[in-house]
Amino acid sequence: MRIWFITGASRGFGALITEEALKAGDAVVATARNPATVTARFGDHPNLLPVALDVTNEEQANAAAEQAIKRFGKIDILLNNAGFGLLGAVEEATASEIEKLYATNVFGLLKVTRAVLPHMRRQRAGHIINISSIGGYVGHPGWGVYCSTKFAVEGLSEALSDELAPLGVKVTVVEPGFFRTDFLDESSLSVSHSAIADYNDTPAGVMRSAAAQFNHAQPGDPARLAKAMITVAHSDNPPLRMPFGSDTVVAIEKKNTAVAGELAAWRELAISTDFPAGS
Repeated sequence: MRIWFITGASRGFGALITEEALKAGDAVVATARNPATVTARFGDHPNLLPVALDVTNEEQANAAAEQAIKRFGKIDILLNNAGFGLLGAVEEATASEIEKLYATNVFGLLKVTRAVLPHMRRQRAGHIINISSIGGYVGHPGWGVYCSTKFAVEGLSEALSDELAPLGVKVTVVEPGFFRTDFLDESSLSVSHSAIADYNDTPAGVMRSAAAQFNHAQPGDPARLAKAMITVAHSDNPPLRMPFGSDTVVAIEKKNTAVAGELAAWRELAISTDFPAGS
């Protein structure tokens, strides 16, 4: 039986993955700002421990990890799932909106990871799974600040993978595309209040006005992603990057081709800045 520690477990991907993990016979420490929402959804289950956790609160993160160890003795899988979006052009985002987004999506992920890692290091085993986005690999107009938080998650995950491999801890960063969750609902998405008219007819402005039309019409099936996540978590050799959704695969292939082409075109200038050989 694997022991999961899942943030944002009361709804969305977090709740669906909690459900699939329990079905698989695993145990779940399901964290949420209000753990009663976890109990309301899943009821009493011998392998479920609802725990109060605001990921922006470092003391709560440490206490939640200790509760998990006290109940189950170990943490095998940390799923950093808690997060939300911000829609608007980069210039439109206010300082307070940016700080709030980073507090959850980046600094919150770090606080929870740092709370759990001492236990995984002691075990010399574990698997950290960080939920990123296709927006963590490809920037999108209208989502620039949100994408920047997910780019941060990607960089952290890459570094952690190398740092923790000698200690027996694995890392995977998950890159979902557009899935039919509540991500575009008000409960998961903030829209910058500082709209600038000059952007109305630009890609950022078009995205701002069109996003509501995509809500609950996205191509990805969240239930299928949740089942696939169990496969990743139970793998003996999980990937560093795990894209989900055909739209994500296409976007990654397109970016990789564009980067390779640009590098080839500018390669000579790029390498011309080295000291001459032998100097």
